[in-house]
Amino acid sequence: MFIGIALVITLYTCNFYYLVFLARQKKKTKSIELKEIPTVTIQLPIYNEKYVAARLVNAVCAQDYPKEKLCIQVLDDSDDDTFNILEDLVDDYKKKGFDITHVRRGNRKGYKAGALRHAMSFTKGDFVAIFDADFIPPSWFLKRALSYFCKPEIGLVQCRWGHVNEKYSALTMAQALSLDFHFLIEQKAKSNSHLFMNFNGTAGVWRRECIEDSGGWHTATLVEDLDLSYRAQMKGWKCVFIPDIVVDAELPVQMNAAKRQQFRWAKGSIQCAIKLLGDVAIKRIPVETKIQAFVQLTRHISFPLMLIQFLILPILLASKINLYVISGLPAITIMAYLAMGPLVYIMIIRDLYHASWKSKVLSYFYMIFYSAGMSVNNTVAVFDALFGKKNEFLRTPKFGIINKNDDWRDKAYALPFTKTTLLEIFFGVYGVIGIFVAIFSNNPIFAPIIGIQVVGFFYIAYLSISHSTFKKGKSRNMPVTSGTQRMANTYYKLAMAGIMGLIVLGVVMAFEEYGTTIYPLDQSRGLLSRIQATSDPQTIHNDLKDIMMLLPTHGNPVWIFPTDDTDFGLMQGDLQTMLGTVDKVASTSPDSAAFHAGMLNIHTQASAISFSLIDATPYMYVSISNILFGCIWVAVIIGIFAMLKRKRERLRAYDLEET
Repeated sequence: MFIGIALVITLYTCNFYYLVFLARQKKKTKSIELKEIPTVTIQLPIYNEKYVAARLVNAVCAQDYPKEKLCIQVLDDSDDDTFNILEDLVDDYKKKGFDITHVRRGNRKGYKAGALRHAMSFTKGDFVAIFDADFIPPSWFLKRALSYFCKPEIGLVQCRWGHVNEKYSALTMAQALSLDFHFLIEQKAKSNSHLFMNFNGTAGVWRRECIEDSGGWHTATLVEDLDLSYRAQMKGWKCVFIPDIVVDAELPVQMNAAKRQQFRWAKGSIQCAIKLLGDVAIKRIPVETKIQAFVQLTRHISFPLMLIQFLILPILLASKINLYVISGLPAITIMAYLAMGPLVYIMIIRDLYHASWKSKVLSYFYMIFYSAGMSVNNTVAVFDALFGKKNEFLRTPKFGIINKNDDWRDKAYALPFTKTTLLEIFFGVYGVIGIFVAIFSNNPIFAPIIGIQVVGFFYIAYLSISHSTFKKGKSRNMPVTSGTQRMANTYYKLAMAGIMGLIVLGVVMAFEEYGTTIYPLDQSRGLLSRIQATSDPQTIHNDLKDIMMLLPTHGNPVWIFPTDDTDFGLMQGDLQTMLGTVDKVASTSPDSAAFHAGMLNIHTQASAISFSLIDATPYMYVSISNILFGCIWVAVIIGIFAMLKRKRERLRAYDLEET
């Protein structure tokens, strides 16, 4: 299983490098000069975005485009102050002569896809541009983007995302680089070839005929953009990506918001795989296109595979499974990992960013830990999709953060941590134990591989909790005493300290337990190996005495269907018998047949006991006491999470009372 998972992940990685090769092919997308200005509808799907909604509407109305050829639809499903902000703003622009409509459905049926589908019935013109609330289209966007509809089969022009707050934190730097890889490599490679690319939900222009011919917007998945773009390309439409048109947007600055966005993308892509791969398989399209469609739609499956591999490795090491199929395999593995991972990515970064590549390398290392830690969140999303859990489109909150000194913590929309954070802590602690297992099992070369994921898990969990600190700020427009705010912050700081203390306690206890229960078995196996390699009675006698001291005197670690092979009492009896045999052999001549027969018997028994210890070792990890204390440890952390949730609900209730 471990090797199979490694091969699958390697195939996905190699496919990315293949896309890098395609993206490097020089192919300039043709554009034409607009002889006749077409009528365009700009759709702005918005839900509770009071910090950025006005910025978007202002940017759209500032387009260098004739007013009589421009229709703006503000698709507002908001149920907070955003409605009032947009209502006043739309009225102002109407007075200035803009064809702008404030569309209210009265419900959120179908979420974003439902709003877009609803608006299509009164859309004007042959082209539809779409922008999410956090985007800031430049004034020249429409004229530039429309010039690439040079052929009638082109149904979509997707533009690149920029990042107005990339330098805000390590979190935003990691996200920015990840998105740049997607656009400048994946989207560019597919646009340059016959492979299927996807609409990214915003910063793009559709040909209206293409949307209608492809069946319109569907609400069955969380990524209506990916769904529609694949259906359009299966109908024969062409989608193109224009890297030279960059539309700036705001990256999530709160970890819990970034996790929500990643969750939606991961779950939605698996939903699309379930929905579309059957059609992709039977359509008359090139085999390579089918393969790449499968890879794109299923690539998030690598996250649960990574977690399974992460769980398996310490068990293999602890069970003394031979991972060294050939001499030097671990060293070769590390070298291959460095060659196919960081070194290749650094070369790609240097090729993409030229003069600024060195600063992007730091972002790459942030991205490594960010991606590793995000595997828990995305794994939950994958299983949500596979088990058909009901969809709920949870938007990614934005706070209008642009400058490094902007603060979001005193604003509405800040998200609390979720139960997934507990899983991240669990995997982090498990990984710490795995590092000790790698070291004490004489496999230290695997410790850095485990360590990367451990740092990622703790990094994501720490930011999830620290970004959940609730502060009552000015944006709530309510009088708040400093004592209440101080008490809330103190409460959360104490809770964080308690969780970190429990993590440290768990690691210390695991280390101590390993030293008292597992390590003596490792030492015993080492002594038994030496017994098998020597014929010196005195050395064997001393080693047998040491083994008898190291091993438990009685008991069987296998508590479900135990056998005699793993009974420590019987092992002690066998060791006592061997001790008697070696004492008898010591009194005979080393050249005698009795001496050789006795030594053969001792070596055979030593080998049998060594195999028995190998069988017993995994069960020492899952002893009843370890499971009991582990459950208590997890229960205490869950209890702290429950108290934090209760406190959060009380603070929220207090907010409502004050309002």
